[in-house]
Amino acid sequence: MAINPQSFLGFLSLTNKITRYSLPHLLRSSIPFSTLDPPQFTTSHDDTKLQSNLDEDHVLNELCNLLPISPDPPIPHPYNHDRSISNKQVEIRPVFDRFLSPEEKLRGVFVQKIKGKSGIERALSECSVDLSLDVVAKVLNRGNLGGEAMIMFFNWAIKQPMISKDVDSYNVVIRALGRRKYIDFMVNVLHELRVDGVSMNLETLSIVMDSLVRARRVYKAIQMFGNLEEEFGLERDAESLNVLLQCLCRRSHVGAANSYFNSVKRKIPFNCMTYNVIIGGWSKFGRVSEMQRVFEEMEEDGFSPDCLSFSYLLEGLGRAGRIEDAVKIFGSMEEKGCVPDTNVCNAMISNFISVGDLDECMKYYRSLLSKNCDPNIDTYTRMISGLIKSSKVADALEMFNEMLSRGMVTETGTVTSFIEPLCSFGPPHAAMVIYTKARKVGCKISLSAYKLLLMRLSRFGKCGMMLKIWDEMKESGYSSDMEVYEYLISGLCNIGQFENAVLVMEESLRKGFCPSRFICSKLNTRLLASNKVERAYRLFLKIKRARCSENARRCMRANGWHF
Repeated sequence: MAINPQSFLGFLSLTNKITRYSLPHLLRSSIPFSTLDPPQFTTSHDDTKLQSNLDEDHVLNELCNLLPISPDPPIPHPYNHDRSISNKQVEIRPVFDRFLSPEEKLRGVFVQKIKGKSGIERALSECSVDLSLDVVAKVLNRGNLGGEAMIMFFNWAIKQPMISKDVDSYNVVIRALGRRKYIDFMVNVLHELRVDGVSMNLETLSIVMDSLVRARRVYKAIQMFGNLEEEFGLERDAESLNVLLQCLCRRSHVGAANSYFNSVKRKIPFNCMTYNVIIGGWSKFGRVSEMQRVFEEMEEDGFSPDCLSFSYLLEGLGRAGRIEDAVKIFGSMEEKGCVPDTNVCNAMISNFISVGDLDECMKYYRSLLSKNCDPNIDTYTRMISGLIKSSKVADALEMFNEMLSRGMVTETGTVTSFIEPLCSFGPPHAAMVIYTKARKVGCKISLSAYKLLLMRLSRFGKCGMMLKIWDEMKESGYSSDMEVYEYLISGLCNIGQFENAVLVMEESLRKGFCPSRFICSKLNTRLLASNKVERAYRLFLKIKRARCSENARRCMRANGWHF
């Protein structure tokens, strides 16, 4: 990167105006590991030119210690095709390249603003990462790449021998583009699919329809489905129709789904699932009359409602506040030749959880067991959440143990939903039980859950457990941020472990995180109260330098300098 020394001097003079420190003091306090003293500035007219050069050299050398820049003259473009220059090129590599994950290395190529497609593809190849479809998905789904950059990266990735040129690979980029509402780029990829002769499947259709509906382009989704054979090479049958209707109902466009359902009746063959999708859509809004109408049409067309149909109906009645009607229908299901299954019982459990009647919840749970129906993960999630919400923590833990005894492993978000309310009141014991047992059976714990546990343990002074959780968090692949460091420092201060708190503070400062003034003040006050004046003073200076560095970087960003 070419650096104009005069521009940096102008920037530092601007910084000097907006801070209460002189320029030499700002430089000295901004660089914690520098032992250089700034030169004395003179005003002699004879030495002005010489002194100006010395000042520039010193400023640039000091800034190089703080920022990843080079004071050397501009280097040639790293991807210049001139052979006479290519041998003298300096290979650009991030300073902390070895600490970056494969997807971060690949995504970093686009941060360098390299010009030309060939230059970007060469830089991607030189990253030397073990490319896989999972890495490609992480590059596309994370960060802030634009649509053009995403397409360029995928086109490079699909040429690599490790990535197969099939519909599964294309589904990755289509999903990533749709998630960011890059609809035009997504449509272009679909066109490339057809040109390359890659056959699309129902998953591709689901991704495209859901992306269009999510972007509020419902008419475009219905229009593309009308040209299904030309656009996707698929038939307009019950399976493909169900995909469209599910996408519409999932995004609360049940009115549009119902209208299209009526318009294609007798034109596209329906199946039982087609009616269930519409019933489920109306169930989310508690529209009982609409559900009953679809039920009648279903029976008129020769389809018998199944357990999924009744589960949607019972949930809809619960949302409409008609619990008694739901109980009557549940009792009459066997007479209609439909034996209640797990989904039906789950619907009744949800209805009674919503009104806080946990005794009736347990009644239907025992009814489920008596019918030799195995509870599923949804059953236990609803029961445990309801028990925690009602402050019946012991019963919730017992239910959690029963779930694990059946070999069920919850999802990451589900564990977090259990831990979050438990960390909002009382000691952290119950939350730790959930965490420990979930981790033991192989459930991945989210970073949010780790932060909740650290916060609660810090507040209650359980520093031994807190430090153990911190170690396990790092073992899980999560890095500490300022919020984590603040919990650790606060917890160590609460039990008088000031030396350990200082070590954690120094680690956070080394990693570029400067905790809040409240945390810094709390630690320094405790050190002074313990007659550790020298330790408090040294820490104060380190915090002061870190804040100056942070302010300088913030000011550089505000003035358009990026590093």
